[in-house]
Amino acid sequence: MSPRSVDTSADRCRVASPPAANPESLAGLATGFAALADPVRLQLFETIALSRTTGVCVCDLQVSVDRSQPTVSHHLRVLREAGLVTADKRGRWVWYQVATPRLEELTRMLGQLSPRPRPN
Repeated sequence: MSPRSVDTSADRCRVASPPAANPESLAGLATGFAALADPVRLQLFETIALSRTTGVCVCDLQVSVDRSQPTVSHHLRVLREAGLVTADKRGRWVWYQVATPRLEELTRMLGQLSPRPRPN
């Protein structure tokens, strides 16, 4: 029996990693993802995102998720505090839109984590 050769090169063990993010940036990303981790908030966010540029009136959001007004208000506050939506008062009603830069930031992070085909 011949002894097996072991590749000890450091390149074999190196794990590709994205540029290190600062802890504050990571905490902000975690807050955004945590806000979207709730099914009701995700449904609200999706409804708002699908409105594109017009936004959605809070009165329509309550109907779309079939929840009470206080529950919808709570979830919208969490989305606002996470920076995922913006609120604009128009007359008696508040209209919500997706905070595009924040959504792009979360999307970029997920894009960095996506598996990429390995070169042969």
